[in-house]
Amino acid sequence: MDRPLKESSGATATRYNRIAGIYDLSEYLVERLLYRRWRRRLWSLVTPGRGLEVGVGTGKNIPDHPSDSRITSIDMSPKMLKQARRQADRLGTPVELVEMDAEHLDFQDDTFDWAVASFVFCSVPNAVEGLRELDRVVKPGGPILLLEHVRIDRPLIGRLMDICNPPAVRVTGANINRRTVENAARSGLKIEAVEDLTPLGAFKLITARS
Repeated sequence: MDRPLKESSGATATRYNRIAGIYDLSEYLVERLLYRRWRRRLWSLVTPGRGLEVGVGTGKNIPDHPSDSRITSIDMSPKMLKQARRQADRLGTPVELVEMDAEHLDFQDDTFDWAVASFVFCSVPNAVEGLRELDRVVKPGGPILLLEHVRIDRPLIGRLMDICNPPAVRVTGANINRRTVENAARSGLKIEAVEDLTPLGAFKLITARS
């Protein structure tokens, strides 16, 4: 079972507000080397329709938004959303940007055809509740696609990640020891596939359905 550092959504939003201005710079190298191609892979799985992006952040996924879908992108940090708006305006990409907490989605049941999140459920304080909310707002059978970093399932490395997690959360807002595949199953999502993107399985592409 997950043992993330317990904190409120407000504390998480405060941390991301604090680092919003330097967030892209801090991840520039890893974004170019790894994340960029994984994002393309994630969004290549999206089908036309009305979609929800959870945790838009500074808008790194906006270049990959499909033109044949109507997308609502949410984030709990207003300063990250401001960066995302700049990105959308620069690209001329139509997207509805809304400040919202993933644990409390202000949408009716079965609103969306699909949902996508990238590197998000490491930061949602109650990840299982957030995933349950995705299950609720996505139509039955609709795909829920997650690109996530997770706890490595090796005794020594996993334990080290557990030890390092509290300071990591305090600095970045992200838990480094989340068991997101297990959390998705606990939330009631139907897991279809889990693709390891790195040799030790620290990064995964999870395909589930509502």
